[in-house]
Amino acid sequence: MRVLVVGATGGTGRATVAALVAEGHEVTALARHAVDVLGGMPGVRPLDGDATSPADGARAVAGQDAVVVTLGISESAVRVRLRGPSGTPLDVRSRGTAAVVAMREQGVRRLVVQSSYGVGETRDRLPLSSRLVFALLLRPQIADHETQEALVRDSGLDWTIVQPVYLTDGDEPATRSRSGDTEGMKVSRRAVGEVLAALATGSEDVGGCVAVSGAVLAARPA
Repeated sequence: MRVLVVGATGGTGRATVAALVAEGHEVTALARHAVDVLGGMPGVRPLDGDATSPADGARAVAGQDAVVVTLGISESAVRVRLRGPSGTPLDVRSRGTAAVVAMREQGVRRLVVQSSYGVGETRDRLPLSSRLVFALLLRPQIADHETQEALVRDSGLDWTIVQPVYLTDGDEPATRSRSGDTEGMKVSRRAVGEVLAALATGSEDVGGCVAVSGAVLAARPA
């Protein structure tokens, strides 16, 4: 399949690109510095552009079979809350998603969007400590996720929203749930990228929200 990854140079974006390439798919990677970061990677067409630009979004969507959105802000959450992001719009998630939702006009139907656990359907499932973090530190970014999810649900596309718990650069395996249940509250970006890639190239969980958490491995017997 031909799959567009929007926000392809972020941690989860790169993991999604790698998972898609490993399965033999053709990837178009859209990001501001896609050529610098992903240029020369086999199976990848890096495309420099502004994910929030409708024109750049339309250019990237053309000819694709599916789109994965992994947009986010890589800067410190504390800095973003106190001073705002320096290089990325605070509403990058919703604006970038809006830019590709028009993909239906080009006949592209499959849309998979990375959001966050604790948004929308899973809002009331967060532990108290996480709710405090969301309220005090991440409020503007969570509000943008809420707007993003509403855009996806109203898009009329074959969409799936993916809500991972806290992301790490480790190797935690992932488990996914339509019910919003979680195991461990940390999951690796690599594992989330594999989930996003599998959903984009398959037909599971269309029209649903999928929680992705770290699988808790059973202890080995002594």
